[in-house]
Amino acid sequence: MTVLLVMAKAPVPGAVKTRLCPPATPAQAARIAAAALLDTLDAVRATPGVTPVLALHGQLADAEDGAALTDAVRGWTVLPQRGDGFGDRLANAHADVAAAFGDRPVVQIGMDTPQVDPVRLRAAVRRLGVAEATLGRAVDGGWWLVGLRDPRHADALRHVPMSTPQTGRHTWTALVGRGLRVAPLAVLRDVDEWADALAVAREVPASRFAGRVTALRRTVVGAVR
Repeated sequence: MTVLLVMAKAPVPGAVKTRLCPPATPAQAARIAAAALLDTLDAVRATPGVTPVLALHGQLADAEDGAALTDAVRGWTVLPQRGDGFGDRLANAHADVAAAFGDRPVVQIGMDTPQVDPVRLRAAVRRLGVAEATLGRAVDGGWWLVGLRDPRHADALRHVPMSTPQTGRHTWTALVGRGLRVAPLAVLRDVDEWADALAVAREVPASRFAGRVTALRRTVVGAVR
């Protein structure tokens, strides 16, 4: 059974979604991040035939909507993220999943794409039946999902510069460089800037994320677009 791994940071004000400020305050940005994470956890929970795992940086007890988030991952395996840079934390999370669950395939997403649904996640899982890796690139040049039939290959992520316009391209090159056949997924927009938040909220208007974004948009002069 494939492990569906969510990499997330506890949505603590001042620690997440700082590029939404302004128009958001740090607390509002954290509440938007919490909504995005809750929507993501719902999508993972609704995906059939997977084992859900959360790799967490920080403590949910300190987060906005901490009680709801704690309840959302009840029964999940929750692993602490470890490592200095994000590339290290990614590679270590895959290694920790392999240690806990053996050499099961791993499909990993983050908390910045609340528009992702079980259909997309299930498609990513199926792609690992015909390819050794899969990568969903992001509009900004990064990526929103990586899947590995053998999670040990995530070690290649340690040396990929993260959060750059070339991260997706470098990740693809790193995986191919390990001799893997990589299957592409759809390109999605992840939420970094306020314009991203508005665009993604329009894609999933019934989501928690959209509700938080819309509430802020209605109250901030100059934020309405």
